[in-house]
Amino acid sequence: MTRTLLVPRPTAFDRLCGMGLFTLTEARAELTRLRPVLDEIVTIRADLVELSAALTPGGAPTPLGGLPERKAAEARLNELMATVQETGADLKGVAPLLVDFPATLDDVPVLLCWLEGDPDITWYHRADLGFAGRRPLPAEPR
Repeated sequence: MTRTLLVPRPTAFDRLCGMGLFTLTEARAELTRLRPVLDEIVTIRADLVELSAALTPGGAPTPLGGLPERKAAEARLNELMATVQETGADLKGVAPLLVDFPATLDDVPVLLCWLEGDPDITWYHRADLGFAGRRPLPAEPR
């Protein structure tokens, strides 16, 4: 049985309101566009961990700074997370990064799923099952 991803073409307004659906091609293009943002999230995430550790009693100092730098990193992380959400994608986690793109597969609501370290979007899960129901995308017809 051949399975296909069929979705209506969303408008920019729909996507900004979080109601739009992505085709696999659109989700992959959006992921490519978001890569610099996602890479910066990883860097800021690591900086926040180091800054937080330095600020604990007895923590080793860091050349990254102190409390003002931690607050600035938190603000920047929030900006970056908002940038991802504004695309219509759903940022589900930051450690590790997990981004879902709403779609349908055989008329069933699914989330095209990208996990930090994945080279591409090759997984999905039903919207009602969550990450534990993650499966490889069906092979595309040739």
